[in-house]
Amino acid sequence: MSQLRITSLGGGHGLHQTLLAAKRMTGAQDGDGKSPETSRVHAVVTVADDGGSSGRLRRELAVIPPGDLRMAMAALTPENDDGSLRREALQHRFGGNGAMAGHAVGNLIIAGLTEMSGDIQQALDTVAQWCNAKGRVLPVALEPLDIEAEVAGLDDDPRVLRSVRGQVAVATTPGSVRRVRLHPAKPAANPAAVEAILNADIVTIGPGSWFSSVLPHLLIPDIVAALNETKAPVVVILNLSPEAGETPGFTTERHIHVFNQHAPGLNVDMFLVDDGTDYTEGERTYLTRTAEQAGARMVFADLREIDGNGEPMNRHDPEKLAAAITDALEGN
Repeated sequence: MSQLRITSLGGGHGLHQTLLAAKRMTGAQDGDGKSPETSRVHAVVTVADDGGSSGRLRRELAVIPPGDLRMAMAALTPENDDGSLRREALQHRFGGNGAMAGHAVGNLIIAGLTEMSGDIQQALDTVAQWCNAKGRVLPVALEPLDIEAEVAGLDDDPRVLRSVRGQVAVATTPGSVRRVRLHPAKPAANPAAVEAILNADIVTIGPGSWFSSVLPHLLIPDIVAALNETKAPVVVILNLSPEAGETPGFTTERHIHVFNQHAPGLNVDMFLVDDGTDYTEGERTYLTRTAEQAGARMVFADLREIDGNGEPMNRHDPEKLAAAITDALEGN
């Protein structure tokens, strides 16, 4: 399967793990020296972050927030000593208490190259060449986006919905997020992201922060159209557990319902869920039916990473994830 072309949609730590799996599936751990444009792994990354180093650069320089883009780039560095050095450099954050405190080196490089060229995609491709990245990082849109959420539980009356705007606010609200929208509404997609979806052999969505890293992709009409047009199977990788702030108390079923609510016309082939949860046979049957209502099938597999002490971690294991996707698709 080394000639596969894989396009992965998401952001943050969830996308990072998926890209590690994609490198294994395509044989791109050490790479072949090709340019980013000819890569077989493409990361289509959210651009709505407004916190931390990314938020500061976004406000001060009016650039696309680089943090999620940087993390995807770090995941695509080679699995060797040189790659480790480049990855650590990208991820390194300045200490101290001055103006540089908290900024990631990779964020500054991406922002600086973007300001120089006026082209975020050119900046990312340049960083990819410097890092010998084994894939191409594509912002989902070529302008910064804002997330606005409808949140219940912020009022004495639980039926009242309040609007909360901004990725950080959505991720940390004490209320229950019901739905998200983008500003600007229906933004244009990055043409390179659309092309990567159309030309893929496999497309993955998730895992990650459901409302701020995963669902925003589904609110961009060009992305949904490309997902429906591509001949590649579309695989949704569900989170291992609810996330504090965004999805507290969410069941696997609730994740799927919210996903379908935000993209009712999207064709999905498979929902992939970790088999480590003690689902009863009845729950498995019900989840399978929920997936079928979306035109997809539910696949249960061992996906969780195990630490050195044999304890399960709240993180997808790239080897297991690669094997589960491969096995599920070959079983078609």
